[in-house]
Amino acid sequence: MTAPKAIRLYPAIDVREGRVVRLAQGDYARETRYPADPLAQAMAYADAGVDALHLVDLDAAREGGYTLLPLLRAIAEDGRLQVQTGGGVRGDDDVQRILDAGAARVVVGSLAVKETARVAGWLQQFGAERIVVALDTRCDDDGVWRLPVHGWTQGSGIELDALLDRYAAAGARHLLCTDIARDGMLGGPNFALYQRITQGWPAFAVQASGGVREAADVAAARNAGCEGIVLGRALLEGRFTLADALREVAAC
Repeated sequence: MTAPKAIRLYPAIDVREGRVVRLAQGDYARETRYPADPLAQAMAYADAGVDALHLVDLDAAREGGYTLLPLLRAIAEDGRLQVQTGGGVRGDDDVQRILDAGAARVVVGSLAVKETARVAGWLQQFGAERIVVALDTRCDDDGVWRLPVHGWTQGSGIELDALLDRYAAAGARHLLCTDIARDGMLGGPNFALYQRITQGWPAFAVQASGGVREAADVAAARNAGCEGIVLGRALLEGRFTLADALREVAAC
């Protein structure tokens, strides 16, 4: 495997009830709130020199109906951040509204698991560069990676490998994969999982997500073959800075 020449940073802003939050292992009952306004936080990330943002509507992830269009428009109008965003994306109109509001890409999670044919159609309708397939996964007791849905609150029984095959055949380009057991836990990402995906399905531009704890994880993700990495709790809590992460990018 040849590692990519660069890796892109995606600072994450997860929004619930208008506040910046993080969940531990996707559990809505294990929420940490942060003081910054979501727009102010996004502008702070832009000021730090990154060019991308990962924006999640946690309310919509459970209930459906993306609610962050005003925030998305405000970030897009600033012009410095390419935003990938999702949560509650259920239909063609949702995708179109999000793109029209200024998103660079729409992140599709639960529907990518439950309605593969529809999402494959979106890859053709909107273009593979405009859709991020988010396959968030847990390893079961038998060592099989499976895919929960509805904000990680319900099991689907569907295996990760099967959907990787389907989306590779459908021409998907951008894949966001989170090991849910690592998410928000500051234990480090599951680099073995990412290396397995990048070696087995090399057509995907994989974004690592879940458990980032230090700036060195950026280089480790790149060495695992990832082309992007989502930075969440550790960044919000000041365990490292975007300047630290950007230095890792420059050194890759």
